[in-house]
Amino acid sequence: MRYKTLGNTGLLVSEICLGTMTFGSGDGMWSHIAGLDQQAADRIVARALDAGVNFVDTADMYTDGLSEEITGRAIKNAGRLRSDVVLATKVYNPVGNKGPNDRGASRVHVMDGVKASLKRLGTDYIDLYQIHGIDQVTPVEEMVRAFEDLTRAGYIRYFGVSNWPAWMIMKTLGVADRLNAQRLVSLQAYYTIAGRDLERDIAPMLQSEKVGLMVWSPLAGGLLSGKYDREGKGPQGSRRVNFDFPPVNRERLFDCVDVMREIAREHKTTVAGIAIAWLLHRPFVTSVIVGAKNDEQLDANLAATEIKLTPEDMQKLDQVSALPPEYPGWMIERLGANRLPG
Repeated sequence: MRYKTLGNTGLLVSEICLGTMTFGSGDGMWSHIAGLDQQAADRIVARALDAGVNFVDTADMYTDGLSEEITGRAIKNAGRLRSDVVLATKVYNPVGNKGPNDRGASRVHVMDGVKASLKRLGTDYIDLYQIHGIDQVTPVEEMVRAFEDLTRAGYIRYFGVSNWPAWMIMKTLGVADRLNAQRLVSLQAYYTIAGRDLERDIAPMLQSEKVGLMVWSPLAGGLLSGKYDREGKGPQGSRRVNFDFPPVNRERLFDCVDVMREIAREHKTTVAGIAIAWLLHRPFVTSVIVGAKNDEQLDANLAATEIKLTPEDMQKLDQVSALPPEYPGWMIERLGANRLPG
């Protein structure tokens, strides 16, 4: 297992992050995604920690708070020191109460949310506290001041965001600098070989501002597992059959899978392994979030860290998955960018 600094910090996190969306049970989409009880979660967490994973991600909304409870107990049951685990969770969506102030990133909801998460997780602090969506109501200054206060009070160590566009991250960084407050350190975003949209604006911004990237759904909701065909047929009862998310261009995705199958055969591994390994070879990716419902899935995901893709492999994968030209990219390519010679 390799470790990277989380954004522009000294905090080291494993390149694989254990996601806990599968912990607990519930109605709606959770009936298709989750389902692990405490005993199963204990085994998954212990197995991940034994493999060198030190980064665990959850959210208050996952199974309406139950995932946080199970995650907190599983870390304790693994017999590790709290300081051995970098624990991340999120706030934004309503949990339990559904009142008008029970969502978003207002000071009220964030302050209430962190106390509730700390209680469910059974811990005194959260290493990475993330805003789980876009709040078009709360002023950015209010968000930044709230997270600065949480940091100073010792409730959290760092803060990040999830599913934000580049312009809003830049605005938040600017406001933090103006207020002499802690900058956000990470973005959690969807990114796969079949969904490279964030490379247009978000990835260059992350590299420029030294913001870390945590990747969610690295297998595009299972479509990059190699178990589906072009007609969308897959394993009986699989998640994609019942919960068709995230959206993808399936024609481009299966063009990628065709090439990935060839490379997987050469490396004696799986399509899923190649999908995760490709992400781990991207220079702006800090950690890839993987979930698992059993030991076999977890072991397969962890094995991706051992896959060494060659320059030729990367060229084939980059070529088949290349984004179509979009303005101003095609104009920059036509005119060229001013760079230092040599």
